[in-house]
Amino acid sequence: MSCCASGVELYLHQARAPDDEILLASRPVDDGLRQTDLSVPGIRCGGCLQTIESTLTRLDGVASARANLSARRVTVLWRGDAPPPLIRALEASGYRAHLHDIAVDKKDPILSQLLLALAVAAFASSNIMLLSVSVWSGAESATRDLFHWISALIALPTLVYSGRIFFLSAWRSLRHGRTNMDVPISVSVLLTFAMSLYETIHHGPYAYFDAAVSLLFFLLIGRTLDHVMRERARRAVDGLARLAPRGALVLQPDGGRTYLPVDEIEPGMTMLLAAGERVPVDARVIKGTSELDLSLVSGESVPRAAGEGTELQAGILNLTGPLTIVATASTENSFLAEMARMMEAAEGGRSSYRRIADRAAQLYAPLVHSLALLTLAGWMIARGDAHFAMTAAIAVLIVTCPCALGLAVPMVHVVAARRLFEKGIMIKDGSALERLADINTVIFDKTGTLTSGQPQLAVKGAPADALGVAAAMAMHSRHPYSRALATLGHGQPLVALDAVSEYPGDGIEAQRGRDVYRLGRPEWAIGDRSASEAGRDAIVALTINGKILARFGLGDRLRAGAAEAVAQLKNSGVFVEILSGDSDARVQKVARQLGLAWTADARPADKVQRVEAFRNAGNKVLMVGDGLNDAPALRAADVSMAPGSASDIGRNAADLVFLRESLEAVPQAISISKATAALVRQNFALAVVYNVVAIPLAVLGAVNPLLAAIAMSLSSVTVVINALRLGDDTPGRIVRPTVIRKEAPVAFGALK
Repeated sequence: MSCCASGVELYLHQARAPDDEILLASRPVDDGLRQTDLSVPGIRCGGCLQTIESTLTRLDGVASARANLSARRVTVLWRGDAPPPLIRALEASGYRAHLHDIAVDKKDPILSQLLLALAVAAFASSNIMLLSVSVWSGAESATRDLFHWISALIALPTLVYSGRIFFLSAWRSLRHGRTNMDVPISVSVLLTFAMSLYETIHHGPYAYFDAAVSLLFFLLIGRTLDHVMRERARRAVDGLARLAPRGALVLQPDGGRTYLPVDEIEPGMTMLLAAGERVPVDARVIKGTSELDLSLVSGESVPRAAGEGTELQAGILNLTGPLTIVATASTENSFLAEMARMMEAAEGGRSSYRRIADRAAQLYAPLVHSLALLTLAGWMIARGDAHFAMTAAIAVLIVTCPCALGLAVPMVHVVAARRLFEKGIMIKDGSALERLADINTVIFDKTGTLTSGQPQLAVKGAPADALGVAAAMAMHSRHPYSRALATLGHGQPLVALDAVSEYPGDGIEAQRGRDVYRLGRPEWAIGDRSASEAGRDAIVALTINGKILARFGLGDRLRAGAAEAVAQLKNSGVFVEILSGDSDARVQKVARQLGLAWTADARPADKVQRVEAFRNAGNKVLMVGDGLNDAPALRAADVSMAPGSASDIGRNAADLVFLRESLEAVPQAISISKATAALVRQNFALAVVYNVVAIPLAVLGAVNPLLAAIAMSLSSVTVVINALRLGDDTPGRIVRPTVIRKEAPVAFGALK
């Protein structure tokens, strides 16, 4: 009796656990209310909002529910000791929901600051320019002085507010004995304003407030674009916290059950793990049988049976049956924590990459300052006119102001991001384009990357109604094969069943009148092992009263465009390899289909070692993967990509994410990156040519600060126009890869 009661409580826990997690994730608000934020990806229109809000507000304890269409989020206010069944109610209405992680959607304060500074600079520069036009048109001295004072009153708060972004950066750099591009920017802007104010006080004919503010405007455009490209990448380690459960149902020594947050679970604690839940910490099974989905953790495409003594890693998904498990590690020592540490180490190695603009900035500031000082000193010696010498020196600073350089990279990257988006590819980090253009080695994960990652079942001869029976039975199970069968039976008339029972590790049994159907392992369904066919990864049988009714062959199809993508990469001179945690037989099958070398049975650490072996040999590596087990390797590679179907942690770890099914996104991204690199080089060349022409004129005193600002603006516009020429058909030079065939960290396979 106690055994049955324990089983009943386990299944009840499956329904209770989400409520416990909702309670842990909620936060108190006013008047005894608690707030819970839910993500509902299925929100598409105003009708969805109305349905969701009305569904939730009908629940007992719910005070209000407000859905947001753009964020696809629902905010629910409720009261009571236990939360209402929010997620179950939404799922019953046809909307999948999960707890919303507030940290993911935090606003970027730096971006907000840049946008406000840009808006202020744009407003100020346009108004000062209008006043300047009147002065240029021949305004009388009194009117000119008035307009100069008005321009000064507009420019001063603009420099304080919009210019502080550059001034603070320059001050921090100088305070530590260094220079950066913000130093010449700050010096030129402040000197231009100071000189213009001097001219205004002394009723001079020229003031250059428009030049100072226009400098800020163009520079802020480049700074904002660059920030957007840099900050789109989110730390992948944050995704590990969302992958793990927030808590688990722990059995107390006195027989009671307590739901504890995951960080309070200690080794030796006994937990109940219901079907459909992920393992919260590393553990060992002490009771129960089930099947496990290890695809996210190890890359195995076929579920693995679990029973007493099976070791479980945090993040594994329990598929079919309830398990009693005992924790073998605390949260900080679990598999997920180890993955986080590996990813942080890999990220540290990648951060040593220095972008083109950063390398250019190293020599730029000292050169510009030296040139301006020499100009000032030269004219003081030649003419002894401090005013003229200062004007010439400021003109040099404005002419050499790095607006074109500041726009050269981010503008091209923004255009490239748009081109990639048109092809269904999202880029999160602008420097990834620079790194991607240099790659000569591509490493693919298998399950979920080269292949669909989902079991594909094919009917092997069956009566007309067999598929309907199988689909009806499959709908009662969480097993991947059952989901595949339910998909296969889509459109078939479902058969009514009298009773359905699932036997973890074996299959599903159902009654229909006097007939007994079994769907699952052939040896269990009919007791005849000969039903399993050689050459298949697995087989599912449907029987009626012990007699075979239908067989379903199992396979994992290649992702669309996989063969074409691999062919394009190989034709361009790139070395391509499969690096997978799946078994050697399954990896070899895909490798032979595509004509690739392969490495199988690779753990996450093995994948990192394999990637680093290629990099240590001088190769530039692109890693393409989708699972948690790929995340450290994605970080360790020079650049990485993940499909949109990847796990949250896989998508966050990758530099680029392709949203469409076809794997041809990989060679397309490489092609666009090479075209981008070519345009960046052209933009730098244009900036150099501009400086070669303009600097001598400024040094010779032939250019005043206003003309210098106009020339600087024209150079920026030229860079922008050139960036808009971006195409994706620019051929790129591939450095011949060094293929690592010795001292591989794991078993290595190659085509003979």
